[in-house]
Amino acid sequence: MSARRRPSSRPPRSLNVLFIGNSFTARNDLPTLVELLATATDRKLKHRLISVGGASLRTHWNKGEARREIDTGGYDYVVLQEQSTLPVKNTARMHENVRLFDGVIRASGARTALYMTWARKLEPQNQQLITHAYTSIARELGATLIPVGVAWQAFMAKHREPVLHDRDGSHPSLAGSFLAACVVFDALFRYAVTGLDVQIEGVTAEQVQALEAAADAAVAASR
Repeated sequence: MSARRRPSSRPPRSLNVLFIGNSFTARNDLPTLVELLATATDRKLKHRLISVGGASLRTHWNKGEARREIDTGGYDYVVLQEQSTLPVKNTARMHENVRLFDGVIRASGARTALYMTWARKLEPQNQQLITHAYTSIARELGATLIPVGVAWQAFMAKHREPVLHDRDGSHPSLAGSFLAACVVFDALFRYAVTGLDVQIEGVTAEQVQALEAAADAAVAASR
């Protein structure tokens, strides 16, 4: 398994991760899909999800639950997922929201990870704006970038199936969430997923391999 490891000192064997977001994280239970990948590689993931439908990070900040949970300590990473259209409509506000959370995350001893989402099916041109919004704030803060949107874009440029968007053209299908989970796992555990024997309902083994390869390529390019 050592051949799969990303060039880095001591990739973690176990992580405790807090996910903060909305239905883009909650749909298909993304954290549990990441846990599935951890189990397949003899790693351990403990996780908690704080999700509010349609919420921005500012909504989470104002509600207070996420801040209180971060303050309890013990997390290795806090994964932040911004409301899907805010990086396009108001990048400055998105960056303000991330900076607010980054301060309390660092104070708790955890690291900030940014879950870059994807463009809506009928607005693929927005991916460039989303990518820039997440990449620029990640660089500013030294946060870990989880380039899910980049992986989606690359996969869809080469493959028509499996379909990554759900019927609403916004949320992820199970395959879309699996691709997201692969990117999250690779970025946080620093362990390439290509070649893992994982079964996903309605997705062929060949398609799983293509999804895994897209995830690894996106994470490698972002480092």
